[in-house]
Amino acid sequence: MSSAAAFSYAPLLPTGPDQTEYRLVTDEGVDVVNGPGGRRFLTVEPAALTALTAEAMHDIAHFLRPAHLAQLRAIIDDPAASPNDRFVALDLLRNANIAAGGVLPMCQDTGTAIVMGKRGRHVLTDGGDAEAISRGVYQAYTKLNLRYSQLAPLTMWEERNTGSNLPAQVELYAEDPDGHPDAYKFLFMAKGGGSANKSYLYQETKALLNPTRMMQFLEEKLRLIGTAACPPYHLAIVIGGTSAEYALKTAKYASAKYLDALPTQGSMTAHGFRDLELEAEVLELTRNFGIGAQFGGRYFCHDVRVVRLPRHGASCPVAIAVSCSADRQAIAKITPSGVWLERLETDPARYLPDVTDETLDAEQVVRVDLNRPMAEIRAELSKYPVKTRLSLTGPLVVARDIAHAKIAERLDAGEPMPQYLRDHAVYYAGPAKTPEGYASGSFGPTTAGRMDAYVEKFQAAGGSMVMLAKGNRSAQVTRSCQQHGGFYLGSIGGPAARLAQDCIRHVEVLEYAELGMEAVWKIEVEDFPAFIVVDDKGNDFFAEVTKPVLTVGRR
Repeated sequence: MSSAAAFSYAPLLPTGPDQTEYRLVTDEGVDVVNGPGGRRFLTVEPAALTALTAEAMHDIAHFLRPAHLAQLRAIIDDPAASPNDRFVALDLLRNANIAAGGVLPMCQDTGTAIVMGKRGRHVLTDGGDAEAISRGVYQAYTKLNLRYSQLAPLTMWEERNTGSNLPAQVELYAEDPDGHPDAYKFLFMAKGGGSANKSYLYQETKALLNPTRMMQFLEEKLRLIGTAACPPYHLAIVIGGTSAEYALKTAKYASAKYLDALPTQGSMTAHGFRDLELEAEVLELTRNFGIGAQFGGRYFCHDVRVVRLPRHGASCPVAIAVSCSADRQAIAKITPSGVWLERLETDPARYLPDVTDETLDAEQVVRVDLNRPMAEIRAELSKYPVKTRLSLTGPLVVARDIAHAKIAERLDAGEPMPQYLRDHAVYYAGPAKTPEGYASGSFGPTTAGRMDAYVEKFQAAGGSMVMLAKGNRSAQVTRSCQQHGGFYLGSIGGPAARLAQDCIRHVEVLEYAELGMEAVWKIEVEDFPAFIVVDDKGNDFFAEVTKPVLTVGRR
């Protein structure tokens, strides 16, 4: 063997100077004390950690970063954007404006709370940091109009909602953040199930590491992400990694822009770096998918981050992750000067354009009266092609995972399909808490694909003939709709606050009240936006745009 190289060290993810704009949360609960050797130590009380966490979870549920809002506005201003791209972007900006009021969170899935912290060596706490942070998560989710989504496993098969959105995922590291021994820095995230489910790990080989094969691979895998996680996305791709889990974690950080200040080239110290050229190539690749901002166009992604990591010679993990239209994260720090939190945009109205809906509408908007019998609703929908934009008014039944499972059990036992699923379109959703004076809490669609296994059984029994949710469906749903005369309508993923404020007029529980947000509801909607995605003739809008064509590198 050759002689060993000289020792050298670099952090795996060396980041540059912190350019974040902060605001002061409090200067209480922090102090500086003298220690041995003339060193000075920052003391942090548990209450300061709790207060910071509660404030951070509030802010990321209601506010977005200015850069994200500017990207939405850029879609509206881009003449190359499709009408559907611009309509989705405008709806998401309106949603941000409503959420910024501090009552309705921007998304009904208010997510798993994730906190990563780096504590400098001269920072002293009582040692119960994770508990103090979790208490802040608890305070935010129990006091605000957020949704409890965490399930406690009681046995291997039984589970129950914890009623507090705990546990949080808290990861703390002993590391001087940015070289400051007297600082404690944090990344706060709220990760909804839809976007978390679009995190992927692929175990590849050295054969992937050439430009043509890499782009072919990415074209295939990125199309498969689909729209269930509410694009436009902030897409992160990590090539390499000292382990599979490290690659995935790096992808999550990159999707949150946490690694934007990485170096842009590698070195023999084997640190990670960003490949700006490949980022631009992948972004252009996604522009040509045709998927767009959910219903056709260019804006499948806002931007792309590609991080190259060192790897074991026998392994080449590739991790892919997205941050969705609810781009919820914030940086924070505790220093001798106080407790500081990233300043998010509290006035998103300034990003709204001076245009009307009509300016954005290049295609006919079909108004559908949901008060009519189901046969008449289906006959009306049958007149129009996939991708047609709709405006729905009237009653909808709301049911999602657990309710579908219970109804399937009833059908298996020989009971009839509930009449409410025969008479009404079904909306796959689950609301956040209802604020006082509102008809509902934030009430956006959930991922349709989780209900795919039930569709043929339900439609054969006369139910679920018109379904409404977000994201693409499997081929079995298309076949069932063609066989039974059904339809799948796509709702815009993301604007849950706007739907609650502007479109949902009444909400009542029909069945399974004990399931909380997973109960069967009946709601009344007005001018609820949707698109025909799967029709009764076997057409599926997403079938072509999500199918890999592997044209990259072909001449």
